[in-house]
Formats: sequence, structure tokens, C-alpha cells
Amino acid sequence: MIRVSSDRDELRRLVDNLPEERLPDVLAEVRRHLAPAADRLWPPAWFGAGHADRTDTAARAEEILHEEGFGRAR
Repeated sequence: MIRVSSDRDELRRLVDNLPEERLPDVLAEVRRHLAPAADRLWPPAWFGAGHADRTDTAARAEEILHEEGFGRAR
């Protein structure tokens, strides 16, 4: 069973009760609030927010994970 929020449930009920001739206007308004992925900024503002003193983190990923105990039984 999929649970939805009460707001989403109300929106569905309202849409179901719309007269057919109003659907194009309402649909256009909803689409206006949903920017396609191509319109979203990349990278996002938070991207690269982390800082490291080393530049070889990706190259050392396996070593770092091993040092932290990744993959070992606890």
C-alpha cells in the first residue's frame, strides 16, 4: 500500500472534480512549477562545499575505506 500526504490526496480529489474545459489551464500552471532537469543549474550551489587538504582522495578511495574498516566484520 502506497501512502500519500493529505495535501497530495486533496490535490488528486480537486483535479478529479475539475471540469474538463479547465484542465488545460490547470495543467499549464502545474507544469510551470516543475522545471525540467535540463533547466536546473548544474552543479548545484552546494556542490563542492567540502574541503580536503589533499588532492588525491579519489585515487586513495580504497585505501581510505580500508583504514576506516569498510568491509571488515564488526
